[in-house]
Amino acid sequence: MPLFSFGRYLASDIAMDLGTANTLVYVKGRGIVVREPSVVAIHKNDGRVAAIGREAREMMGKTHGKMDVIRPMRHGVIDDDEVAEIMIRSLLRSVTKNRLIRPRAIVCVPSGVTKSEKRIIRDAAEHAGCREVHLIAEPMAAALGVGLPVNDAVGSMVIDIGGGTTEIAVISLSGIVTDTSIRVGGDEMDDTIVQFMRRNYNLLIGDRMAEEIKMKVGSAVPLEQEVSMIAKGRDLVAGIPKAIEINSVEIREAIAEPVGQIVDAGKLSLEKTPPMLSADIRDRGIILTGGGSMLRGLDQRLREETSLPVSVAEDPLTCVVRGTGLVLDHFEKYEAVLLKN
Repeated sequence: MPLFSFGRYLASDIAMDLGTANTLVYVKGRGIVVREPSVVAIHKNDGRVAAIGREAREMMGKTHGKMDVIRPMRHGVIDDDEVAEIMIRSLLRSVTKNRLIRPRAIVCVPSGVTKSEKRIIRDAAEHAGCREVHLIAEPMAAALGVGLPVNDAVGSMVIDIGGGTTEIAVISLSGIVTDTSIRVGGDEMDDTIVQFMRRNYNLLIGDRMAEEIKMKVGSAVPLEQEVSMIAKGRDLVAGIPKAIEINSVEIREAIAEPVGQIVDAGKLSLEKTPPMLSADIRDRGIILTGGGSMLRGLDQRLREETSLPVSVAEDPLTCVVRGTGLVLDHFEKYEAVLLKN
């Protein structure tokens, strides 16, 4: 076997869902091996990495003045080149068996990514140690991850709701026919909850508490039995720790705007869809993927607004990386779905 071919055999080729909230890595032949928050903790004085992933996320809001906790991804693309490169390199080292052979990588990006944003992602992955970097649109990867027939002459519609973006696409014949990408996702919902608590209760809460509130009592439609929980933070008037009870009715009101933007984007994408593909979608329905799709009642809200079948994918958090891994495992078959330069 030629040396170059042998090197490719030894390389641990990877598929990466480089998300705003979480980064997942799929290694060819091994499956999903990394599932970590996209967070890096760095010492300010010398730039040393203190922690990456889950450990760094635990430090958010709890560090001293000599340490920064950074989320290098924003709205699905790289916001801090240096820190993103550090994170990718660390993840590569954790999954690569042979450090001498640089892996090939397929990285997910929002469908609305610009040329400059593509270049930044490619450069970061190459500087981190990848020999060859391909990009795939997140909704295409999500569609592959849930088993939709993307190569066939049939319309499939996917709404992928991540931390920083919502990607909506109608797919047919290995291509995206119509796409809508809005920079609204789970993080936007968290931000509106933080603002709501500050405005209505003079309570300052952190991002992690806001996310917990969204997950426990957030909803897109009225619930048969409304639920409540205790929110903890700092009283902005007295300056002391404070805990109050909040309920799902309040939080539904708080996140109404970002939820409405996601629903409106879905309806806009349907309006742009060619008639023949619209007929397919009416028969086959819409698939929701991504962490944001787990918001209680969001599928019901979309069903009510579109009068179409809507379902949440099984294990929606891993759909994108599973689809990207499928392309990695069967590169020749799915090469056509990759983004061109």
